[in-house]
Amino acid sequence: MASFSGIVGIVFSCIFGVAVAQLSSDFYATSCPKALSIINDTVVKAVQKELRMGASLLRLQFHDCFVNGCDGSVLLDQTSNITGEKDALQNQNSLRGFEVVDDIKAELEHACPGVVSCADILTVAARDSVVALGGPSWAVELGRRDSLNASKEAAEKDLPVFSHDLETLTALFARKGFNASELVILSGGHTIGSAACVTYRVHIYNDTYIDPVFRQSLQSICKFRGPIDPLAALDNTADVFDNEFFKDLLHLKGVLRTDQVLYHNATTDELVKTYSNNSALFFSDFGAAMVKLGKLDVLLGSQGQIRTNCRKVNE
Repeated sequence: MASFSGIVGIVFSCIFGVAVAQLSSDFYATSCPKALSIINDTVVKAVQKELRMGASLLRLQFHDCFVNGCDGSVLLDQTSNITGEKDALQNQNSLRGFEVVDDIKAELEHACPGVVSCADILTVAARDSVVALGGPSWAVELGRRDSLNASKEAAEKDLPVFSHDLETLTALFARKGFNASELVILSGGHTIGSAACVTYRVHIYNDTYIDPVFRQSLQSICKFRGPIDPLAALDNTADVFDNEFFKDLLHLKGVLRTDQVLYHNATTDELVKTYSNNSALFFSDFGAAMVKLGKLDVLLGSQGQIRTNCRKVNE
Protein backbone atom coordinates (compact mmCIF):
# COMPACT_ATOMS: atom_id res chain seq x y z
CA MET A 1 0.00 0.00 0.00
CA ALA A 2 1.50 3.38 -0.98
CA SER A 3 1.65 6.10 1.67
CA PHE A 4 -1.01 8.80 1.44
CA SER A 5 -2.36 11.75 3.44
CA GLY A 6 -6.08 11.62 4.05
CA ILE A 7 -8.47 14.23 5.26
CA VAL A 8 -7.64 13.38 8.86
CA GLY A 9 -3.95 13.54 8.16
CA ILE A 10 -3.20 9.87 8.99
CA VAL A 11 -0.50 8.15 7.01
CA PHE A 12 -0.52 4.41 6.61
CA SER A 13 2.03 1.87 5.44
CA CYS A 14 1.44 -1.80 4.87
CA ILE A 15 3.50 -4.10 7.06
CA PHE A 16 2.74 -7.79 6.73
CA GLY A 17 -0.64 -6.80 5.32
CA VAL A 18 -1.60 -4.68 8.34
CA ALA A 19 -2.07 -0.91 8.01
CA VAL A 20 0.02 0.89 10.64
CA ALA A 21 -0.13 4.63 11.31
CA GLN A 22 3.17 6.50 10.98
CA LEU A 23 4.58 9.93 11.63
CA SER A 24 4.89 12.18 8.60
CA SER A 25 6.35 15.64 7.98
CA ASP A 26 3.24 16.62 5.98
CA PHE A 27 0.70 15.08 8.35
CA TYR A 28 -1.41 18.26 8.57
CA ALA A 29 -0.98 19.37 4.94
CA THR A 30 -4.65 18.70 4.20
CA SER A 31 -6.35 18.60 7.58
CA CYS A 32 -4.79 21.80 9.01
CA PRO A 33 -2.51 23.49 6.46
CA LYS A 34 -1.84 26.51 8.69
CA ALA A 35 -0.88 24.44 11.73
CA LEU A 36 2.88 24.98 11.52
CA SER A 37 2.60 28.71 10.86
CA ILE A 38 0.17 29.14 13.76
CA ILE A 39 2.56 27.37 16.13
CA ASN A 40 5.56 29.31 14.85
CA ASP A 41 3.87 32.71 15.07
CA THR A 42 2.84 32.13 18.68
CA VAL A 43 6.25 30.78 19.69
CA VAL A 44 8.12 33.68 18.09
CA LYS A 45 5.92 36.22 19.87
CA ALA A 46 6.38 34.45 23.21
CA VAL A 47 10.16 34.25 22.81
CA GLN A 48 10.41 37.88 21.73
CA LYS A 49 8.45 38.86 24.83
CA GLU A 50 10.70 36.76 27.11
CA LEU A 51 13.84 35.19 25.65
CA ARG A 52 13.99 32.61 28.45
CA MET A 53 10.72 31.15 27.19
CA GLY A 54 12.61 29.52 24.31
CA ALA A 55 14.52 27.32 26.73
CA SER A 56 11.34 26.58 28.68
CA LEU A 57 9.51 25.30 25.59
CA LEU A 58 12.49 23.19 24.57
CA ARG A 59 12.61 21.69 28.06
CA LEU A 60 8.88 20.90 27.94
CA GLN A 61 9.38 18.56 25.02
CA PHE A 62 12.24 16.73 26.70
CA HIS A 63 10.30 16.31 29.95
CA ASP A 64 7.29 15.07 27.99
CA CYS A 65 9.10 12.56 25.79
CA PHE A 66 11.25 11.03 28.52
CA VAL A 67 8.17 10.05 30.54
CA ASN A 68 6.12 7.36 28.77
CA GLY A 69 6.90 8.87 25.38
CA CYS A 70 5.99 12.01 23.44
CA ASP A 71 2.31 12.02 24.31
CA GLY A 72 1.57 15.42 25.84
CA SER A 73 1.15 13.87 29.28
CA VAL A 74 3.35 16.52 30.90
CA LEU A 75 0.66 19.10 30.13
CA LEU A 76 -2.11 17.39 32.11
CA ASP A 77 -3.22 19.07 35.32
CA GLN A 78 -3.73 16.92 38.38
CA THR A 79 -7.24 15.60 39.00
CA SER A 80 -8.85 13.01 41.23
CA ASN A 81 -7.94 10.43 38.58
CA ILE A 82 -4.61 11.79 37.33
CA THR A 83 -1.43 12.28 39.35
CA GLY A 84 0.13 14.95 37.16
CA GLU A 85 3.76 14.95 36.06
CA LYS A 86 3.90 18.68 36.81
CA ASP A 87 4.15 17.76 40.51
CA ALA A 88 7.14 15.45 40.07
CA LEU A 89 10.29 16.49 41.91
CA GLN A 90 12.10 17.34 38.67
CA ASN A 91 9.19 19.44 37.37
CA GLN A 92 7.62 21.10 40.38
CA ASN A 93 7.89 24.89 40.31
CA SER A 94 10.31 24.69 37.41
CA LEU A 95 8.50 23.67 34.21
CA ARG A 96 7.21 26.71 32.33
CA GLY A 97 5.51 27.57 29.07
CA PHE A 98 2.12 26.01 29.69
CA GLU A 99 0.32 29.27 28.91
CA VAL A 100 2.10 29.49 25.55
CA VAL A 101 0.92 25.98 24.71
CA ASP A 102 -2.60 27.02 25.75
CA ASP A 103 -2.44 29.98 23.37
CA ILE A 104 -1.23 27.80 20.51
CA LYS A 105 -3.95 25.23 21.15
CA ALA A 106 -6.66 27.89 21.24
CA GLU A 107 -5.54 29.22 17.85
CA LEU A 108 -5.43 25.74 16.37
CA GLU A 109 -8.84 24.80 17.72
CA HIS A 110 -10.23 27.92 16.06
CA ALA A 111 -8.56 27.11 12.73
CA CYS A 112 -9.13 23.34 12.66
CA PRO A 113 -10.97 21.94 15.69
CA GLY A 114 -9.93 18.57 17.05
CA VAL A 115 -7.10 17.99 14.58
CA VAL A 116 -3.70 18.96 15.99
CA SER A 117 -2.48 17.10 19.06
CA CYS A 118 -0.87 18.68 22.08
CA ALA A 119 2.04 16.25 21.69
CA ASP A 120 2.71 17.60 18.21
CA ILE A 121 2.46 21.17 19.48
CA LEU A 122 5.25 20.49 21.98
CA THR A 123 7.47 18.96 19.31
CA VAL A 124 7.08 21.83 16.85
CA ALA A 125 7.28 24.52 19.55
CA ALA A 126 10.60 23.12 20.77
CA ARG A 127 12.08 23.30 17.26
CA ASP A 128 10.70 26.80 16.62
CA SER A 129 12.05 28.03 19.97
CA VAL A 130 15.56 26.89 19.10
CA VAL A 131 15.35 28.57 15.69
CA ALA A 132 14.02 31.78 17.26
CA LEU A 133 17.16 31.96 19.40
CA GLY A 134 19.54 31.44 16.50
CA GLY A 135 19.81 27.66 16.58
CA PRO A 136 19.33 24.97 13.94
CA SER A 137 16.10 23.81 12.36
CA TRP A 138 15.13 20.21 11.69
CA ALA A 139 12.29 18.38 9.98
CA VAL A 140 9.61 17.57 12.55
CA GLU A 141 7.56 14.48 11.80
CA LEU A 142 3.97 14.75 13.00
CA GLY A 143 0.95 12.61 13.76
CA ARG A 144 1.30 11.98 17.50
CA ARG A 145 -1.80 11.61 19.59
CA ASP A 146 -2.36 12.63 23.19
CA SER A 147 -2.33 10.38 26.24
CA LEU A 148 -5.29 9.84 28.52
CA ASN A 149 -3.16 9.82 31.65
CA ALA A 150 0.04 11.05 33.28
CA SER A 151 2.43 9.58 35.81
CA LYS A 152 4.22 11.49 38.55
CA GLU A 153 5.89 8.20 39.55
CA ALA A 154 7.27 7.61 36.05
CA ALA A 155 8.50 11.22 35.83
CA GLU A 156 10.45 10.90 39.07
CA LYS A 157 11.93 7.60 37.88
CA ASP A 158 12.88 8.60 34.34
CA LEU A 159 13.91 12.26 34.46
CA PRO A 160 17.43 13.35 35.44
CA VAL A 161 17.95 14.93 38.87
CA PHE A 162 20.40 17.79 39.38
CA SER A 163 22.51 15.65 41.75
CA HIS A 164 23.07 12.77 39.29
CA ASP A 165 26.56 11.70 38.25
CA LEU A 166 27.55 10.69 34.72
CA GLU A 167 27.03 6.98 35.32
CA THR A 168 23.45 7.55 36.45
CA LEU A 169 22.72 9.94 33.60
CA THR A 170 24.13 7.49 31.06
CA ALA A 171 21.92 4.72 32.44
CA LEU A 172 18.82 6.93 32.32
CA PHE A 173 19.45 7.87 28.70
CA ALA A 174 20.30 4.28 27.74
CA ARG A 175 16.89 3.16 28.99
CA LYS A 176 15.39 5.49 26.40
CA GLY A 177 17.68 4.28 23.61
CA PHE A 178 20.23 7.10 23.71
CA ASN A 179 23.99 6.55 23.93
CA ALA A 180 26.57 8.65 25.79
CA SER A 181 27.19 10.82 22.73
CA GLU A 182 23.49 11.67 22.46
CA LEU A 183 23.47 12.49 26.17
CA VAL A 184 26.14 15.12 25.48
CA ILE A 185 24.32 16.41 22.41
CA LEU A 186 20.94 16.81 24.10
CA SER A 187 22.56 18.34 27.17
CA GLY A 188 23.80 21.01 24.78
CA GLY A 189 20.25 22.36 24.88
CA HIS A 190 21.43 24.03 28.09
CA THR A 191 23.15 26.58 25.91
CA ILE A 192 19.94 28.56 26.48
CA GLY A 193 18.03 29.31 29.64
CA SER A 194 18.66 29.59 33.36
CA ALA A 195 18.75 27.35 36.42
CA ALA A 196 17.33 27.96 39.88
CA CYS A 197 19.59 28.01 42.92
CA VAL A 198 18.15 24.77 44.28
CA THR A 199 19.42 22.91 41.20
CA TYR A 200 23.02 24.08 41.31
CA ARG A 201 23.67 24.35 45.06
CA VAL A 202 24.86 20.74 45.20
CA HIS A 203 27.49 21.50 42.55
CA ILE A 204 28.84 24.81 43.83
CA TYR A 205 29.10 23.74 47.48
CA ASN A 206 30.18 20.10 47.15
CA ASP A 207 32.13 19.49 43.93
CA THR A 208 35.79 20.20 43.23
CA TYR A 209 35.60 20.16 39.41
CA ILE A 210 34.47 23.79 39.15
CA ASP A 211 36.42 26.98 38.50
CA PRO A 212 36.95 28.64 41.93
CA VAL A 213 36.14 32.17 40.77
CA PHE A 214 33.04 30.91 38.98
CA ARG A 215 32.07 28.98 42.11
CA GLN A 216 32.24 32.16 44.17
CA SER A 217 30.13 34.10 41.68
CA LEU A 218 27.41 31.43 41.82
CA GLN A 219 27.61 31.24 45.60
CA SER A 220 27.00 34.97 45.76
CA ILE A 221 23.83 34.52 43.69
CA CYS A 222 22.71 31.49 45.67
CA LYS A 223 23.62 32.80 49.12
CA PHE A 224 20.26 34.25 50.06
CA ARG A 225 17.13 32.27 49.27
CA GLY A 226 13.80 34.03 49.38
CA PRO A 227 10.32 33.36 47.95
CA ILE A 228 11.84 33.34 44.46
CA ASP A 229 14.83 31.03 43.92
CA PRO A 230 17.72 33.03 42.36
CA LEU A 231 18.48 32.15 38.75
CA ALA A 232 21.85 31.71 37.05
CA ALA A 233 22.33 31.72 33.27
CA LEU A 234 23.34 28.27 32.02
CA ASP A 235 26.10 29.72 29.87
CA ASN A 236 27.64 33.06 28.93
CA THR A 237 25.20 33.58 26.04
CA ALA A 238 22.06 32.08 27.55
CA ASP A 239 19.70 33.93 25.19
CA VAL A 240 21.44 32.59 22.07
CA PHE A 241 21.50 28.99 20.90
CA ASP A 242 25.20 28.38 20.17
CA ASN A 243 28.06 26.15 21.32
CA GLU A 244 29.14 28.39 24.22
CA PHE A 245 27.85 25.75 26.65
CA PHE A 246 30.64 23.38 25.67
CA LYS A 247 33.29 26.09 25.88
CA ASP A 248 32.16 26.83 29.41
CA LEU A 249 32.47 23.17 30.36
CA LEU A 250 36.10 23.16 29.18
CA HIS A 251 36.78 25.98 31.64
CA LEU A 252 34.90 24.17 34.45
CA LYS A 253 32.11 26.73 34.35
CA GLY A 254 29.13 24.43 34.03
CA VAL A 255 26.34 25.64 36.30
CA LEU A 256 24.78 22.24 36.96
CA ARG A 257 26.56 19.13 38.19
CA THR A 258 24.77 17.15 35.48
CA ASP A 259 26.38 19.42 32.87
CA GLN A 260 29.91 19.66 34.25
CA VAL A 261 30.21 15.88 34.67
CA LEU A 262 30.17 15.70 30.86
CA TYR A 263 33.67 17.15 30.97
CA HIS A 264 34.98 15.17 33.87
CA ASN A 265 35.14 11.73 32.31
CA ALA A 266 37.10 10.11 29.49
CA THR A 267 33.87 8.78 27.96
CA THR A 268 32.54 12.20 26.98
CA ASP A 269 35.45 14.65 27.26
CA GLU A 270 36.48 14.44 23.60
CA LEU A 271 32.96 15.10 22.33
CA VAL A 272 32.67 18.19 24.52
CA LYS A 273 35.95 19.43 23.02
CA THR A 274 34.73 18.69 19.50
CA TYR A 275 31.49 20.63 19.89
CA SER A 276 33.27 23.52 21.58
CA ASN A 277 35.25 23.94 18.35
CA ASN A 278 32.58 23.06 15.79
CA SER A 279 29.21 24.72 16.17
CA ALA A 280 28.01 23.48 12.77
CA LEU A 281 28.53 19.87 13.83
CA PHE A 282 26.75 20.49 17.12
CA PHE A 283 23.80 22.07 15.30
CA SER A 284 23.54 19.14 12.90
CA ASP A 285 23.83 16.50 15.60
CA PHE A 286 21.42 18.33 17.90
CA GLY A 287 18.75 18.38 15.20
CA ALA A 288 19.19 14.65 14.57
CA ALA A 289 18.97 13.88 18.29
CA MET A 290 15.79 15.96 18.61
CA VAL A 291 14.19 14.04 15.73
CA LYS A 292 15.01 10.80 17.54
CA LEU A 293 13.69 12.20 20.82
CA GLY A 294 10.42 13.12 19.13
CA LYS A 295 9.81 9.52 18.13
CA LEU A 296 9.96 8.05 21.63
CA ASP A 297 6.95 5.79 22.29
CA VAL A 298 4.47 7.92 20.37
CA LEU A 299 0.73 7.22 20.24
CA LEU A 300 -0.55 6.80 16.67
CA GLY A 301 -3.69 6.08 14.69
CA SER A 302 -6.59 5.43 17.04
CA GLN A 303 -4.49 5.39 20.19
CA GLY A 304 -5.12 8.08 22.79
CA GLN A 305 -7.03 11.14 21.59
CA ILE A 306 -6.67 14.67 20.25
CA ARG A 307 -7.23 16.83 23.31
CA THR A 308 -9.18 20.02 22.77
CA ASN A 309 -7.63 21.43 25.96
CA CYS A 310 -4.04 20.35 26.56
CA ARG A 311 -4.49 20.53 30.33
CA LYS A 312 -7.22 17.89 30.55
CA VAL A 313 -8.57 14.78 28.91
CA ASN A 314 -11.62 15.28 26.70
CA GLU A 315 -15.01 14.74 28.33
